[in-house]
Amino acid sequence: MPTQPTLGNWIGLVALGLIWGASFLGVAVALEGVSPVWIATARIVIGALTLSAIAWAMGVRLTLSPPVLAFAAGMALLSNALPFYLLSWSQQHVTSGFAGITMAAIPLFVLGLAHVFVQGERLTRPKALGFALGLVGVAVLIGPGILARSGSDFENFARFGCLAAALCYALGSIVTRRCPEVHPVAFGMLALWIASAVMLPVALMAEGIPPLPETRPMLAVLYLGLLPTGYATLLLVGIIRTAGPSFLSQVNYHVPVWSVLLGALVLSEEVPGRFVLALAIILAGLMLARRKGLRARAAA
Repeated sequence: MPTQPTLGNWIGLVALGLIWGASFLGVAVALEGVSPVWIATARIVIGALTLSAIAWAMGVRLTLSPPVLAFAAGMALLSNALPFYLLSWSQQHVTSGFAGITMAAIPLFVLGLAHVFVQGERLTRPKALGFALGLVGVAVLIGPGILARSGSDFENFARFGCLAAALCYALGSIVTRRCPEVHPVAFGMLALWIASAVMLPVALMAEGIPPLPETRPMLAVLYLGLLPTGYATLLLVGIIRTAGPSFLSQVNYHVPVWSVLLGALVLSEEVPGRFVLALAIILAGLMLARRKGLRARAAA
């Protein structure tokens, strides 16, 4: 059962936020020599191999019942194949920081979706107000003017591509919640292998076998597969088991911040004031949505 978070839990949470936040920087670097479809495919295959090694070391057995297979296929599509490709394609036209900030919308989408699809997760007044405020932040983020200096003809499509990826992740989260009882590592490994079986033929048919990239983009692809797609699952499972899922949900506050900081420090990306304003509004909405109702606070 989850216990009071320890120092190790807090270190793991920060590490998880940094690993996931740096994935947008990794995609930006990988795009220097690898196409979007092969970035998505390679990180999925490498992640599947990494998670398989972790599962073997932990002695985790794979569950292949029809219901688990069906939910794993949903996760493969919604949490891996689609969002990985959407983000890789979109980051050709927007900064890594922008892509990272859109991920702050994931828990907002989850709030609305869980109200409909997850029993016991109905919207309370604080949740509804937080959801509405967060949507205002999203509107500020994708509205006209922000990052217009890039001049890309596909920039507006790329903004919506990032948000579509965030929506995919939210839908994947709902699928995971509704899945029958199964070990998280086994479930993640199964989903990644299904995603591999989907993406490999697509990539080969679309572009054939790619040429070997230079060292810098190759290392970026290895990072994406080994850490954000593979090893991060082990951290995630450990935190959920010891500190609980509510504690883990705080990682949503870290990922956008790390993506912006790393984009500015490593890639010299500009951070416009409107960029920061959108992030502040979205995070304020998340914080409001997580607050207990006034009566409950008064009773406490």
